[in-house]
Amino acid sequence: MEIKVTLKGGEVRSFTAGVTAFDVAREISDGLARVACAAKINGAVADLRTALTEDCELAILTFADEDGAKAFRHTASHVLAQAVKRLYPQAKLAIGPAIDNGFYYDIDLDEALSPEELQKIEGEMKKIVKENLPIERFSLPADEAMALMEERGEPYKLELIGEHAEKGEAISFYKQGEFVDLCAGPHLMKTGAIKAFALTSCTGAYWRGDAKNKMLRRVYGTAFPKRDELDSYLAALEEAKKRDHRKIGKELGLFVLMDEGPGFPFFLPNGMILRNQLEDHWRKIHAAAGYKEIKSPIMLNRSLWERSGHWAHYQKNMYTTVIDEQDFAIKPMNCPGGILVYAMEKRSYRELPLRLGELGLVHRHELSGALHGLMRVRCFTQDDAHIFMTREQIKDEIKGVVSMIDELYTKTFGFPYHIELSTQPEDSMGAKEDWDIATAALRDAIEEMGYEYKINEGDGAFYGPKLDFHLEDCLGRTWQCGTIQLDFQLPERFELEYTGTDGAAHRPIMIHRVVLGSVERFIGILTEHFAGAFPLWLAPEQVRVLPLTDRHIPAAEQLLEKLKAAGLRAELDRRSEKIGYKIREALVDKIPYMLLLGDKELECGAVSVRKRGAGDIGSMGVEDFIQSALGDIDKKTIW
Repeated sequence: MEIKVTLKGGEVRSFTAGVTAFDVAREISDGLARVACAAKINGAVADLRTALTEDCELAILTFADEDGAKAFRHTASHVLAQAVKRLYPQAKLAIGPAIDNGFYYDIDLDEALSPEELQKIEGEMKKIVKENLPIERFSLPADEAMALMEERGEPYKLELIGEHAEKGEAISFYKQGEFVDLCAGPHLMKTGAIKAFALTSCTGAYWRGDAKNKMLRRVYGTAFPKRDELDSYLAALEEAKKRDHRKIGKELGLFVLMDEGPGFPFFLPNGMILRNQLEDHWRKIHAAAGYKEIKSPIMLNRSLWERSGHWAHYQKNMYTTVIDEQDFAIKPMNCPGGILVYAMEKRSYRELPLRLGELGLVHRHELSGALHGLMRVRCFTQDDAHIFMTREQIKDEIKGVVSMIDELYTKTFGFPYHIELSTQPEDSMGAKEDWDIATAALRDAIEEMGYEYKINEGDGAFYGPKLDFHLEDCLGRTWQCGTIQLDFQLPERFELEYTGTDGAAHRPIMIHRVVLGSVERFIGILTEHFAGAFPLWLAPEQVRVLPLTDRHIPAAEQLLEKLKAAGLRAELDRRSEKIGYKIREALVDKIPYMLLLGDKELECGAVSVRKRGAGDIGSMGVEDFIQSALGDIDKKTIW
């Protein structure tokens, strides 16, 4: 039987039914077949081995495609697992997915995996790649699959098979040489295609993320089709280590994580200056956009969280306690508090849209193994806002938030970003009709503004679809920060109302949104992006006065007072050290400006100015310098 296959670009070709996606790639060109990683058949990602039995749309995916790169790196994770089993036959395998920029495999192994052991494993992986083993896919009924994994002594695989067996599903496996692994795929055709790879680290991870389960060894790695791509990535990793916000935060006196409070960061004096500047700017742009700031309690009773749906959908991440024989929870989110503020009085359509902003401290239980500096903590401040509006106002309010996020990311900090639209998850509240209306409103708003976006099926919040904003830092890493969530459910659950133009009661629609996301996490991102060399307006210490000798200190003190009176954050280095040493110290401390004061400067009533990143920029009058610096601060100049 002949079938019609529609390729990328709309070209239609005829093939005999049963032809595989790989056969089609080879028919198009040998070059495409060599770099093919996976296929997309009628929009669904599939293995290159998949037989085409009816008319379909087909895209051949290469490493340049996100799903192609996942198949490439997932194959690399199997090569890792095979190498581990060769070197440590007693090891038990858990799971090994592809992740952003790499892959990992969780392994039950008593031996610690030192850097030297990782090199040993990497060496065995190179042998497997050189063997260029064909990769084969096969399926078994659940009972045969269980027997196979029991024979091979793989308890974690048995647990996974057991879950699928209940659904009566056939179990998929992949085989390369002597190695067989439970896997849905897709995978490359041969191990030899993994041209360049490296193992990067080994950490601990609980099986299935549950602290009640055994701690496994999680080996991370990355893989690329070409060596130069791998080298570039590894160089970026080294640069990222230098920019580690935990290291820089401690060195610059910004923040620190202590054993006494895992996941609960301490902000130090310099960090509080930076944080306050960021929050002051947040307040300024929100006041200009018509937001009213509120602050809700940190702890509220169980009945509120049951009504909001958090007790049923989010309780495992909440900290709870009992007060006067009544259950309470420390808030993991600010939205119920904002709803109570809205509901405390009767509202009219004339008040809408009502935009309530809050820098609210929330607490969420995170597993200890998931904690990471300021990027993943147990308490953080969300720059929340909740907008209550009529249906007719939805699109304009979404556009207003998008514009604010664009202004902050692009114009204030210079971050490029992309948008993702996340749709209804399985664990959700409310009618599908409401979800469809909400999803369409988000999509239509950004399309009208000319933004491109990616769809994340099933990744919305449990109460509504959302737009997520992923900014990109100087190393090309992406961070999900801003979000806009459109919610028809909570206003219904809390029976919120407003009086319309007709004098009748109507239900408002609600937007949950953040711009920075978590203030702590955003500061972590800024610290790594700027490597601690913050823009002048954010820098904890903006100017350091450096007298050349002790006899210049009195004049330096007068200069310091002028700078402070003008509103600049300035300090004086009074130490009896050589000027070269003082300059080097100021550079290490990432100070934006150094003002040198000696005999020459005193004679002409000026200062010698050194600018971070530019060095000596010459002599300037004190007032001229002050006005120039204040201008940079006002414009939020980045240099």
